[in-house]
Amino acid sequence: MLPQEEALNVLVEFLHVHGYTKVKGIPSETIRLLASIVLKENVFVYGKKIYQQVLGGAIGSLFTLTLANIFMWKWHKELVRRQDMTGEYYGWYIDDVFMTWNKS
Repeated sequence: MLPQEEALNVLVEFLHVHGYTKVKGIPSETIRLLASIVLKENVFVYGKKIYQQVLGGAIGSLFTLTLANIFMWKWHKELVRRQDMTGEYYGWYIDDVFMTWNKS
């Protein structure tokens, strides 16, 4: 599951690294706040009870998919750096499948 606070921090880092202080006129701090609301105020009904989601985000949400890809961007950077040093191959698809291969 996508850790909410860490994902929000990575979102801000991603915007900063790519030179975005604003996106379509919206400051990055506001984007983080809005993203936090989307993640943390998500509720669902199960068995006639209302639950608040505390890990991850809504499955099927375009926002959650985008945030998961941004989260993987950070993880991916470090993994590729390490694997370049060892000569291993690394591949991934969206946010749920990855592989490594050391040519064995």
